[in-house]
Amino acid sequence: TINPDAPHDMTPALHLMADEKRLRQLFLNLLENSLRYTDQGGTIRIRCETSDPPQNNLHIYLEDSAPAVPNEKLTQLFERLYREEQSRNRAKGGAGLGLAIAKSIMQAHQGTIRAYASPLGGLGIQLSFPLPHH
Repeated sequence: TINPDAPHDMTPALHLMADEKRLRQLFLNLLENSLRYTDQGGTIRIRCETSDPPQNNLHIYLEDSAPAVPNEKLTQLFERLYREEQSRNRAKGGAGLGLAIAKSIMQAHQGTIRAYASPLGGLGIQLSFPLPHH
């Protein structure tokens, strides 16, 4: 199940200056990763929030119910060719490049990406994009 979840009071017209092709690649990498490791019948949740000034960021969270990644390994997930072998099954495939590519795309957009333990039991990814100040 994929559940998009955006607050009802979220401003519908957010202006994010970004490379559309690279953002598409970013979201496809993240979704494919979650789909690869989440068992059939599991859950993937996507939610969005904005932070108030002075930060003025758009935060996008992607959380899944796949097997958890140990907390001490979360920062390593963004290294090229890194694959968490103990909690996520290597038989699921993948080259270990998706999250490294996601990190480089976020850096190119002056954004940040971080991994955390998802409340659904698996992996959570937070993307934070700076929004223009009005």
